[in-house]
Amino acid sequence: MDTSKTSKPSFPIKTVVVLVHVNRSFDHMLGWMNTLNPEIDGPTGKESNQISTSDPNSSLILFGNKSLYVDLDPGHSIQDIYEQIFGVPWSQDLANKKLEPTMKGFAQNAERNKKGMAETVMNGFKPDTVPVYKELLTEFAVCDRWFASVPASTQPNRLFVHSATSHGLTSNDTKLLIHGLPQKTI
Repeated sequence: MDTSKTSKPSFPIKTVVVLVHVNRSFDHMLGWMNTLNPEIDGPTGKESNQISTSDPNSSLILFGNKSLYVDLDPGHSIQDIYEQIFGVPWSQDLANKKLEPTMKGFAQNAERNKKGMAETVMNGFKPDTVPVYKELLTEFAVCDRWFASVPASTQPNRLFVHSATSHGLTSNDTKLLIHGLPQKTI
């Protein structure tokens, strides 16, 4: 007798929760959890950015574990993120050029947005300073190789999470968001 059609499949996973964190990098929030679980691809403490990518003599800031609170908000427009990724401020002249993503513009962009902010963006939280995340990490899976679908503002990335497209939106365009975009949610 074939029981494959009558037996009920047993799947231990009943619920999947997707926690979407905006305007903060994985390393900033969860990177130092690698001290609890070395399989997490987090920072080593050797990562760094200079305050100015065009001045090789500018101050070098190492990525540390001294975050205590989330207050100063790093730039998260598509132009800010362009500078963070490619190390040069965005301009229309660069729009069609292929640049190497150096990931060396975080400190420079932060400093341009607010004097002294480079230290904030070049730090992450120790596990004990974010106890809820620490507990979640010890109980559940952590995906450490997820990246923003659009290197841009909050709403385009939320649209990607729910509908696999931002329909070309690259900023938090309130009028367009109120009117609605044509895609269906997943």
